[in-house]
Amino acid sequence: MNHSPQLKFGLEKISSIVWYGKRLLALGFAWSVVNGNVSAVEFTKEEIAGKSVTVCRVDVRKERLQLFYRDEAGQPFRRFDRLASWLQSHGKKLVFAMNAGMYHGDLSAVGLAVVDGQQRSPLNTANGQGNFFLKPNGVFSITESGAQIVESSEYPKLRERSVLATQSGPILVWNGRIHPAFSPNSESRLFRNGVGVPSPGIAIFVISDVPVNFYEFAELFRDKLHCRNALFLDGTVSSLYAEELKRNDFRMDLGPIIGLAN
Repeated sequence: MNHSPQLKFGLEKISSIVWYGKRLLALGFAWSVVNGNVSAVEFTKEEIAGKSVTVCRVDVRKERLQLFYRDEAGQPFRRFDRLASWLQSHGKKLVFAMNAGMYHGDLSAVGLAVVDGQQRSPLNTANGQGNFFLKPNGVFSITESGAQIVESSEYPKLRERSVLATQSGPILVWNGRIHPAFSPNSESRLFRNGVGVPSPGIAIFVISDVPVNFYEFAELFRDKLHCRNALFLDGTVSSLYAEELKRNDFRMDLGPIIGLAN
């Protein structure tokens, strides 16, 4: 098709503007990478059985997840605000945080807690009542090889030292199978949070936006997030801190907290 000189000039001008705009976007992206503005955590929304959840994906080979247990005075952090202030006093900024497993009334961990390679609370393989003791329970661990979830009784067999570990229960998904005690028709629905590992380089933390049952929560990890192993962290207390989402939950005082600061 032939164009008049005026139309041809207009098309060339539009083409130039489009090219220039794309170039600016590319440069802008490069600038954000150079300046570290790319989010350390990828936040998305998912649904399972018509119920919304918030998904927080962390590349553990690029980002340093930490377990926050006590401050220098031996006091638990209790809530995200206090942790954020403590980090700020150390020249760091809290980006993401979530409650990291079950705890006693004094806010100490019920099971294993490893902070910066140091064990703060021992592995707990006892029998008892409640979700933590619904076997199999498990440990979320980060070693030099990356992230993994192991059944609690198998944890001592790990060859690599954990730099971070937190124990909780029950295991939601184990080797691609949903925990046999869970029922799709369960009426026990609560806010819940947990962690799944689709590969050693990725840890996926999830918190439900509305109450869900155990089966629904486990199914999300297995079928939508493709995690062969996933661990329940807690129920009623489930809380999320996400600077990018402008979210700072508080339901009650927290024990161990897992998070990311830069």
